Amino acid sequence: MTADLRPLDAEAAVVGSILIDPRCLPAVEQLLRPEDLALEINRVIYRAALSLRRGERPIDPVLIQEEVERQGAKLETAYLLGLMDNTPTAQNVEAYAKITRRHSLRRALDKLCDGAKQAAASGEPGEVLAGLARDAVELQREGVTDDLIRPDEALMAFYNHRDAVDQGKSKGCVSTGYRDIDLILGGGMLSSGMYILAARPGMGKTTLALNIADRVAERTGPVLFISLEMDVEQLVAKRVARLSGIPANRLLMGKLSEQEYAKMAQAAGKLEQVPLYINRKPGATVEQIEALARRVPGLALVVVDYVGKVSPNESSYRNSDRYNYMTEVSGDLKTMARSLRLPVLVLCQLNRASEGQKDKRPQLSNLRDTGALEQDADGVIFLYREAYYNPEGRPLYEPEPMEVILEKNRHGPTGSCELAFSMAVSKVTAISNDPREAARKYFQTEPLPEQTKLEV
Repeated sequence: MTADLRPLDAEAAVVGSILIDPRCLPAVEQLLRPEDLALEINRVIYRAALSLRRGERPIDPVLIQEEVERQGAKLETAYLLGLMDNTPTAQNVEAYAKITRRHSLRRALDKLCDGAKQAAASGEPGEVLAGLARDAVELQREGVTDDLIRPDEALMAFYNHRDAVDQGKSKGCVSTGYRDIDLILGGGMLSSGMYILAARPGMGKTTLALNIADRVAERTGPVLFISLEMDVEQLVAKRVARLSGIPANRLLMGKLSEQEYAKMAQAAGKLEQVPLYINRKPGATVEQIEALARRVPGLALVVVDYVGKVSPNESSYRNSDRYNYMTEVSGDLKTMARSLRLPVLVLCQLNRASEGQKDKRPQLSNLRDTGALEQDADGVIFLYREAYYNPEGRPLYEPEPMEVILEKNRHGPTGSCELAFSMAVSKVTAISNDPREAARKYFQTEPLPEQTKLEV
């Protein structure tokens, strides 16, 4: 257990975590100052990593060693390698950092007590008490720096974010790959945001999520798709169906012609180049999902299908009631999104309550028995297809309208759009290819000026 780590082991694990996964450095920097590390060699390595980050340079053991030597210190390669070998994972780095910080405060408290004892032996009691009170308040203030952000620090964090957006290093959000959905979201899925995609079973949640995942992987960066309901073969069949035009059920169970085999092989060749990663095991806790996410370099999006199959991190909740179970999982997923600084798209299955409504379109009230999902989410997206409730006479292989309803948007307005859903080949496409028409329909304004451009 991390709580049982000795002080020097904990700080070694902090530095080792930075070496094996530099992406954890921002989280460490919020918790630790270099002077919180007891060993000078560890302070030197930590300072070098911070210096590289502030200089917007890559962070790896070779560059850290070079930076240490540039600053006039000596760092043995064997020590660096030892730190990396003895750190099993960077996943627990925040726990290591908190242990290190706690022991740093204890050292400072010991020093304060020793100094007060010496001063009390010869100094004026009133002056000693005043000095002790002043030092104690300062030490107490330092003890909560990891929990409080000063106004100037908060503004600096915002300006750093704004600079990254202005310089093209960060868009602040990840496009879904669907212009119409991005319009109602305000640009895309916010980095560090948790988004709920909810609907009745069979409405098309997994199909839309897979389509979004592939579009993000093709255009933005790698995607981790956590499937807790379907086997990998079923997911791949849906993806191949979309590209080949061969129904997914035939790809899984039917006899294919030579021409269809050729189409299947061509689609598979394209998918092989798309950086979409799928979990191997059928079950996972949020902690395990985060560990997988940290293994994917340059990850842009995490998709979880679906929330009802996720196990909470704390075993004490596994025998609890459904509401507490979902509340725990929801909180863990939100924390994961903030920790990874990535959008997390979470699929959720709605109960039958919406089917008893006159208007069967889902409402936020249909999420009320799912713990804190609605409260934790930055956005709640519902799917609705009229043909789901009135399937008679609907051609099986023709696209049908799918309504995408943004019912909650923490950072902007709500709204809806319509896409074309092809169930047989697991494909979701835009109904209109004219971005200007889509924008006019959503914003209900006069025609946009000629210079306005929106990505299709």
